[in-house]
Amino acid sequence: MRRREFIAIVGGAAAFASTSTSAQEPGHIYRLGFLIPTARDAAVTTAFFEELRAAGFAEGQNLSILPGGFGVPVEQIDQIAKAMVKATPDAIVAGPELQLRALQALTRTIPLIGMTEDMVADGLVASLAHPGGNITGISLLSPELDGKRQDILIEAVPGLRRMAALADANVTPAAHLDDLRSAARARGIELSTVGVATPDRIVPAIDEAKASGAQAINFLATPLFFVNRRMVFERVAKVLLPAIYQWPEMAEEGGLAGYGSRFTHVYRQRARIVANVLRGTNPADIPVEQPTRFELVINLKAAKAIGHEVPAGLVLRADQVIE
Repeated sequence: MRRREFIAIVGGAAAFASTSTSAQEPGHIYRLGFLIPTARDAAVTTAFFEELRAAGFAEGQNLSILPGGFGVPVEQIDQIAKAMVKATPDAIVAGPELQLRALQALTRTIPLIGMTEDMVADGLVASLAHPGGNITGISLLSPELDGKRQDILIEAVPGLRRMAALADANVTPAAHLDDLRSAARARGIELSTVGVATPDRIVPAIDEAKASGAQAINFLATPLFFVNRRMVFERVAKVLLPAIYQWPEMAEEGGLAGYGSRFTHVYRQRARIVANVLRGTNPADIPVEQPTRFELVINLKAAKAIGHEVPAGLVLRADQVIE
């Protein structure tokens, strides 16, 4: 196996160094809110708090976490957003897009540290270098990476003629799906797209993709598929379809392939931004960051389970191979 690092398609703005901001106020308890789909006990959330602790902010010491903001389903976003804003914390960690938009509609003063697929295209910040409001955070390069994952999946399934892309119907722009279809068509492949708005629609969407004649599935960037990944893995295995996912960890946990930045890495990256905000830096002056390291993980065990053989050349290029 060989490991390598991919440099981001668009260079991310460098984070402010912790020494550039004022130190924590002695004796002050910083109050932090959340509005995210990730569970409090998830590995990525644990990594976030580890990084925040390393930056000098520890729960139970100088940090208080508002309750109710973890694992928030779509239908409760507006309700929790109102509660978080009413509590007036020092900052709110939020995202993806729907969560940030709900908060943005309620406050232009409380710092919001977000993470979305494309912060600029989503209209949440003026630019990466100069966000210009109360929002900063991580922009995940997802439109470009969805296309890269499509290319990898095409290579992983020689002779592919029909494939499907499953997308979050709540936020995925139609233009993005059009771009993916055009790219597939240029390679002689028909791409069908299936929108999924809620967890209960995931299994029917996978079945719909299979029924359409798709020979592989590209799960486009969204927390919806990560949060419900066990359901996704089980159904994809049942219908015997090769699939690729947004995060390398998803291949480590049972998916066939994952390509992108590590989810734990971007959560740690966001924690460092939160630390700068808690020290007093205005979000408008903190550049939006982008991932800079990308990994391809291939799970040969998952491939064997569905009777698929991943081409040797792709296996050799992977950063990690699960035997």
